[in-house]
Amino acid sequence: MIEVRVPDEQEGTKAVVRAWLKAIGDQVAENDPLVELETDKVTQEVPAPAAGVLAEIVLDTDAEAAPGALLGRISTDDAPAQAGAQTERKARADDAAGEALRATGPRLSQGHAETRLSPSVRRACQQHGIDPARIQGTGRNGRITREDVDRALSGAPAAAQPPQISPHDIPHDRMRLKIAENMVRAVAEAPHVTALFEADFSAVAAHKKSLAERGSKLSYTAYIVKAAADAMAVAPAINGRWELDRIAISPTIDVGVGTALGDKGLVVPVVKDAGSLSLEQIGAKLDDLTRRARDGQLTGADVSGGSFTISNHGVSGSLLAAPIILHGGQAAILGVGKLEKRVAVRQVEGEDAIVILPMAYVTLTIDHRVVDGHQTNAWLARFVEILESWPAA
Repeated sequence: MIEVRVPDEQEGTKAVVRAWLKAIGDQVAENDPLVELETDKVTQEVPAPAAGVLAEIVLDTDAEAAPGALLGRISTDDAPAQAGAQTERKARADDAAGEALRATGPRLSQGHAETRLSPSVRRACQQHGIDPARIQGTGRNGRITREDVDRALSGAPAAAQPPQISPHDIPHDRMRLKIAENMVRAVAEAPHVTALFEADFSAVAAHKKSLAERGSKLSYTAYIVKAAADAMAVAPAINGRWELDRIAISPTIDVGVGTALGDKGLVVPVVKDAGSLSLEQIGAKLDDLTRRARDGQLTGADVSGGSFTISNHGVSGSLLAAPIILHGGQAAILGVGKLEKRVAVRQVEGEDAIVILPMAYVTLTIDHRVVDGHQTNAWLARFVEILESWPAA
C-alpha cells in the first residue's frame, strides 16, 4: 500500500480537501491528478505517487488537511485485478449500507444515500441506526458532515444555518474567508506603522523605453522588485521577522508580489532570491508567475517562503494605501501607488523650477516590534534613490 499525503511545502497553511478526482476502486497511473486541495492562496492537485488502485480515502471532502496528513492509500498489488475487486467490494458495501439505512428509518432516495453521504458519514449512520434524512447538514450545499452525525447522537441542536442569500449578495468562498481570517490575525498580532515617501520614475521610464525600443519589454514591477531587493543593504531588518527570542534576518531576499485575481481576491507569488537576480531575470520570473497565477496553475511552493511583500496597488488606480503585513514571517510590506504625471518643484541650473514628472507615492508598513522609524525611513530613502538614479540603458 502506498500512502498519499498532503504536500509539506504548504508550510502550515491550512488546507481542506476540495474534491477527490478518483473514487475507491478506480485504477490510477503514477502522477494522475488524484485529489484537489484548497487553501486561502491556491487550489492544487495532489498527484498519485504510484500506479495502482485507490484503495482507501482517509480525508474526505471538506476535511482539514494539515501538511503531511494522510489523504488516502493506493494498492499496487495486481492493480488491474484489484480495480475490479475494489469496485465490487465497494458496491457490496454500499448496498449493505443502503439496506441498513432503509431499515433504520424512512426510505431514502438513491441519490441522497449515494451522493450526499461520505463513506464516514454512511458508516456512522449505519453503526448508530440514524436516518440521515432527519439530520440537518451544515456542510457545503447542505452536505451532512461527520460532525452533524455526532451532534445528532449527542442530542445537541444543529448549528445555525446561514441567512438566505439574496440575488445581490455575494456568498463567501473559502479563499475570501481565509483572507478575512488572516487580516484579523495580522492586525491583532503586529503593531503596524506606515511611512510615506514620493518617488520620481523619470529615470526608470527612460530606461524602460530604451529597452522596449530594442525589443525587450519589462514591467515597472520588475524595477520595483529590483530596487526593493537592493535597498535591503541599508536596513537588513526589513527583510527579517519577529521571533520570541530574537529578530531573525532572512538569508535570502524572497519578494512576494500581490497579484489580483478579480473577484477571487489575490495571491502572492514569490520571486525567490531576488537579491541575486538581474533586472531581466526578475522580469522573466514575474511574467511566468503572473501568467500561472491568473491561469490557476501556481503550486504551494510558488506562494510560500516570502521574506518581504510588495503591493503594487497603483495598477488598479489607487494613489495611496497602507497595506497590511499578512504573512507572520515578515516585518514589512511596500505599497506603490498609481504612477501619474504631477507638478513638482526642482532645481534647474541652480534655480527653483516647476516641472512635470511621473511620480508615485510609496509607503512602507512595518511591524514596529522588528523595525523602528529610522530604519524604515533609511530603507525608503534608499529605495527612492535607486529608482531616481537608474542608469541609462
